[in-house]
Order: sequence, then structure tokens, then C-alpha cells
Amino acid sequence: MGTVLNIAPVSRIEGHAKIAIHLDDAGNVEDAFLHIQSLRGFEKFIEGRPAEEVPRIVNRICGICPWMHHLASNKAVDGCFGVTPTPTGHKLREMCQVLAHINDKILHFFFLAAPDFVLGPDADYSVRNVIGIVKAAPELATQVVKMRQLGQMMLERFAGKAIHPIAGVVGGFAKPLLEQERLDLLTDCRTLLDFACYTLDFAKANVFSKYLDVICSLGVITTGFLGTVDRVDGSMRLYDGKQRLMKADGTYVDFEGEDYGNYLGEHVEPWAYSKMPYAKSWNEGFDLNLDAPKGIYRANTLARINVCDKMSTPKAQAALEEFRATFGRPAQATLLYHYARLIELIYSCERTIELLEWEGITDTNVRAKVEPKAGRGVGIVEAPRGTLIHDYVTDANGCIESANLIVGTTHNIAPMNMSVKQAATMLIKDGKYDQGLLNRVEMAVRAYDP
Repeated sequence: MGTVLNIAPVSRIEGHAKIAIHLDDAGNVEDAFLHIQSLRGFEKFIEGRPAEEVPRIVNRICGICPWMHHLASNKAVDGCFGVTPTPTGHKLREMCQVLAHINDKILHFFFLAAPDFVLGPDADYSVRNVIGIVKAAPELATQVVKMRQLGQMMLERFAGKAIHPIAGVVGGFAKPLLEQERLDLLTDCRTLLDFACYTLDFAKANVFSKYLDVICSLGVITTGFLGTVDRVDGSMRLYDGKQRLMKADGTYVDFEGEDYGNYLGEHVEPWAYSKMPYAKSWNEGFDLNLDAPKGIYRANTLARINVCDKMSTPKAQAALEEFRATFGRPAQATLLYHYARLIELIYSCERTIELLEWEGITDTNVRAKVEPKAGRGVGIVEAPRGTLIHDYVTDANGCIESANLIVGTTHNIAPMNMSVKQAATMLIKDGKYDQGLLNRVEMAVRAYDP
């Protein structure tokens, strides 16, 4: 009889999962699965709620990226009620969303991913963690904690709450930005930009060059990609734009968010609770076969920098050009999600500064008039873990009749299973494995930051 190796729980991810690796009689990998046990009931229990309450409810879906759910929900309710936010309300929403990306990326790279690279994938698990980072590089760790706190406090000072926010409202934003707040945020964000540039330089010297062979082999699969780009010039966007679905050969199609159902389907496997979106517009069906996958695409940082034509800010664009000169477009190596995450960190800092320097950012007209009514609205933003879709239908009283949510991690459930199987098959031979090899399998999951 074969053996099942269980890695439970998968460590250093922002959620709960386990890996089951099935070995045949010879001790080689027969199959491998990433099991997500979490069950979310939000699509059902917001039914019947007044739509304007929903953005304050769905931000509880995730304590790591509540701003993304909050703002995607506000955009969806805007659509249901047929309201267009004021220009300043729109920009304040984007500013908070992009600012939240900064904190998330610092958290993932240094607290969750870095122990595998700074301490090494074979280091004992008792030290291969953030405490080990503190002991190995105390000055760096102190700076990381300060920068993470700075970003969180910037959101809290302006919007009242960094976690489970309420400042976004249907039709715009709840409060204007005062001039002194703007100046304080600008100073702090310039500090974060300096740190972001340092972080990328640090990673290029200590991670991406040192572990290039691992990056180019571990968890590598061939898929398509999904992200959001600017409607005019195709540059990467996090808050607003059109969706771009790219095949593995680099060809792509663009579509508006409300049409996502024509391009994306949702599949469920009997061994998983999670929905697994796939590209139904490719007319391939759904198949997780490593050699010939069907309908499989990826979202999140690597996907976004693959699908975009450029970055709209100078330092991020320079980093993208260097990345593409080395790895091409589209890049497929799974561990390059970490590299892409740091390019996005720079972009997020630069974009926040751009928004704070926009001449209308302190205008007091931050919310358009709203009248509840029947309608449908689709709100899409780029969450750190991928394209986030909130799709609502309201009745004549402005209450939710139905809702469909595709959250960022969901896009990557199928690809993560493929990466886990690829990594396990490559590493485990003839029944021989150790904690270092099993950790490398986990590394393939951590790259996606699920």
C-alpha cells in the first residue's frame, strides 16, 4: 500500500490549509493535493440585507485585506444604484486601497516568505520563522516592523480604522482629506518608498540571485494569467480598469468587469471546498494535468506584471524592465511571485504619492447623492492575492437579492495544486524525504501568499 504524507498545517500563510502527498508502492509521488478547509457563507448571509450595509459586513471576509473587500463591495453597490462617485471620492478610495497593498506586501515578504531564504529552506523549523529573522538580522527586523506599523497607522490616522474599515461609502468616501493630513501622509509615504526600493535591492542581492536555481525549478507550471490594466495605455492598475486574461503564449483578451461571466467559469472538485475559477472563454474545459492543463490561469502579483504593458510610475517601470529582461513575458516561475510582489510594493508607494499630490485630493465634495433601487453591480479591485470580484443584484428596496464573490486566492487554488504536485514529484524519490524537502513543497504554496 502507498503512503500519504500530510503537511498540516501549511505554515506561514495567511489562512489555513494542508497538503496531502500520495506516494505509490515505490515511494514516488502518485498525486498531491492542497486542501483548503475554510468555508465562507458571505454570499448567502448578505441576502436580504440593505446593500449599503454590505461593505461594512464583507470586510470581515479577510482580516489581512479588509480594504479590498470593503471597496470592491462599495463599487458593486454603486453599480446596483447607478451612482458614479465624485472624482475626489474615487481617488480617496484608490489611495486607501493602494496604501493597504504596501502593508500587505511588507508583511508577506519579510514575515512569511523571507525565513526560507534568509535562514535557508533546510534550517530547522524552530528557527525558520520571523523570530529567527529577528535573531539573524535584528537591525533589518526592527526596520521592517517600523515600516509595517507606519503603513498601518497612516490608514488608521486618516480613515479611522486600518482593519475592518467603514470609511468607504456608497457614492464615494465618508470624509475629506485635510491639508495637514495630506502633508503628513506624503512625508510618511516617501519614507515607505525609500524602504521599498531598499527591499528590492536587498532581495536581488540575497534572494533572487542566490536562489536562482530554486526559483527556476520549484513549483514551476505553465498557465495563463489574469489582472487589471488601464483602459487607455495598458499599464498595471490596482483599483480600476479593464480585466486582461492572457494565455500562456502571451496572447490576451480584454473585457469589462461586468462581463466576467462570459470569460470565467467556476469549477468544484470533490476533494475541495473551494471554487476553482477557470478560463471558460478558451473553450478547453477544466483539467489540472501538469503536462497539458486546460483552462488554468493565475492571478496575484506575477499575473499582474505579466498582463500589463507597463508600470505607470518610474521606479516600478525600471524594476519591471529589469525583470522582463531576465525572465521574459509572461514569466512562469512560481517563486517569481516574490519578485513581482516587491515591484508592486514600489508601485504602490509611488502611486500613493501621486494621489496625494493630485490637486483635487483635498476637495470636500467626496460623495455623490445616492438613491437605493433595483439593479446589478460588479465591483472589481486587485487584492494582494488576485483579482477580487463582488457581483450583487438588488431589489426595488435596495436590498441584496443575490451575490457572487470570486476572491483573490480562489483564482490560484487550481494552480497551487499543480505547483504542489510539481514540487513534490521533483523532490521526493523512492520514499526518501526530510523536513527540508517538505518545506520546499510548502514554499511553492507560500509564493502565492494564499
